[in-house]
Amino acid sequence: MARILIVDDDADFRESLAEMLGDLGHAVSLASSVAAGLQRLREAPVDAAIVDLRMPGEDGLGFLRRVRSMSQVPCIMLTAYASGNNTIEAMRLGAFDHLTKPIARAALVEVLERALRAAAPAGGADAGPGNTVPGHCDEEAELVSASEAMRQVFKRIGLAAGSDATVLVLGETGTGKELVARALHRNSHRAPHPFIAVNCAAIPSDLMESELFGHVKGAFTGAVTERAGRFREAQGGTLFLDEVGDMPLSTQAKILRVLQEREITAVGASRAVAVDVRIIAATHRDLPEAVRQGRFREDLWYRLQVVPVHLPPLRERLGDVLLLAEHFLRRASCASASASTSTKRLGADAARALLAHDWPGNVRELRNAMERAALLCPGTVIAAEHIGLPQAVARTGEATAIDWDGPLAPAVACLERTMVSRALAAAAGNRAEAARRLGLSRQQLYRKLAEHGLD
Repeated sequence: MARILIVDDDADFRESLAEMLGDLGHAVSLASSVAAGLQRLREAPVDAAIVDLRMPGEDGLGFLRRVRSMSQVPCIMLTAYASGNNTIEAMRLGAFDHLTKPIARAALVEVLERALRAAAPAGGADAGPGNTVPGHCDEEAELVSASEAMRQVFKRIGLAAGSDATVLVLGETGTGKELVARALHRNSHRAPHPFIAVNCAAIPSDLMESELFGHVKGAFTGAVTERAGRFREAQGGTLFLDEVGDMPLSTQAKILRVLQEREITAVGASRAVAVDVRIIAATHRDLPEAVRQGRFREDLWYRLQVVPVHLPPLRERLGDVLLLAEHFLRRASCASASASTSTKRLGADAARALLAHDWPGNVRELRNAMERAALLCPGTVIAAEHIGLPQAVARTGEATAIDWDGPLAPAVACLERTMVSRALAAAAGNRAEAARRLGLSRQQLYRKLAEHGLD
C-alpha cells in the first residue's frame, strides 16, 4: 500500500481516480488546488503525487516548482491540453512523467508503479524558474504535436535540457531538428547566452576549421584580420552543428578533441583556449552506415550520441498534419496582423489534399505550403488549389471517404482505420512494430484492430 496525493480541480475526476487507486489498495488524499495539495504534504508525507497541469490560480507547474523545497515525492503530471512546451517544462522541473487525459487505467497503474519503485534523489534544490507559456505566435510554439512519438521527444528534451550532455538529433530533412536544438537551449541554464547554429553542409571543407575555431591574422592568404570562430562566439551557450554527417574527416578529429578536452586552437595559433560550450549535433544521414563506409569517425559517433533524439517523419504521424497546418495558418495571420488579416481556415478539400500527400519535405514542406496558401487565398477558407500540392493518389480509398463536414465520430473512426492499416502495411504485418509507429501499446493496437475489423 502506498500513500497517493491527487491534486485536481475536477471533483468528478478526483473521486473516480481516488476510487480506482483505493481498489488497488492505496491510501489516497485529495486536494482541489496547488495550495491545498501543498498543505496536505505538510500534514503528512506521501509516496507519489498525481497533479493536474491546468487548474484555476496556480497551475501544476507551480506545484512542481514549490514541492521540491518540501519533498522529493515523484510527481505524475496529467493534462487534457498537452503541448510541447508544457511537456518540456514539466519534465525539466522534475516531473516523473507527463500523461494526457483521458488515460487508460493500465497505463496510469504502470507509471505509478514505476514512480513508487523509483528512488528519490538526494537534496531538495529547486529546478529553477520556469518559462511562461508562449502565445501562438511565439517561436517556442512551433514545437506542435499531438502524437505520442513527439510527446516522447518533448519529454527527452525536458530531461536533457538541465544538463550539459551532448545531444545528437536524428531525423529526415525538414523534421525540425533545429527547433529541438533551440528548445534544449531555451530550457537550459545557458539560455541567457548565445545559441550559434552552423550548417556543416554549407561550408567549404577548406574553410571549415576557420569557421569553427577561428584564425589569427596572417594564418593564411586572405586572413587580414583575426577571427574568433563559432566556438568562441558561443561561449557560455550552445553550439548547434547541423548536418554534422557532412563534416570533413579532418575536422571531425578536431571536434572530437574539443569534446574531450573542452579547448580549441585557432588556425595559425600556437596556444589552446578553453571554451565552455554545449554541443548539439544533428544529421539526416545514416551515421552507422557512414562509419562502415569510412566517411564518419566511429569514435566521434559514440561521443556525439550521449543523448540521442529521434524525430519521426511527418508521414508517420498523420494526425499532426492538420494540427500543424492550422498552426502555420495562425502564424501567417500573426505575421500580417498589421493588415488586420483574419486567421484563415482549411476547407474540406484542402484538408483531404493535405492528408493525401506524403510530405517528403516533412514539416518544413508543410509550413511552406501553408504560407503559400495563406498568400494565394483571397478569402478566409483555403481550398486545395491554394495549397498547390501535386495531384496525389490518396493513401487509401478510405482517406477520401471521410465526410469532413459531417459528424466527428465516423470521421475519426475512418482516419484511425486508415492509419492502422498503413502502419501494418509499413511494418509488413509486424504488430509490435505497427504499434510503435502509431505510438500505441500492443494491447491498444489489438483493441483498434478488433474495433475496425482488421484483426
